[in-house]
Amino acid sequence: MFYIYIIYSKTLDKYYVGSCQNIEQRLKDHLNSRSKFTKVVKDWELKYSETFLTRSEACKRELQIKKIKSRKYIEKLIITKS
Repeated sequence: MFYIYIIYSKTLDKYYVGSCQNIEQRLKDHLNSRSKFTKVVKDWELKYSETFLTRSEACKRELQIKKIKSRKYIEKLIITKS
């Protein structure tokens, strides 16, 4: 399985969208400074995820969300999934 995920930092008040094969490990990576963008702070929380059968599908969805470039869209995804 492959995933897209959205994490949020309260300190930065920013969302980060990514894709991976293991969400738990990837979140640990973000919290342990293994990602250039997210290493600035250590308060990232998983807010949203979607599951896909292939890496290709997950990457396409990740790019779709990133191309929209809308905080409102991301927050709507999170609220709708809750």
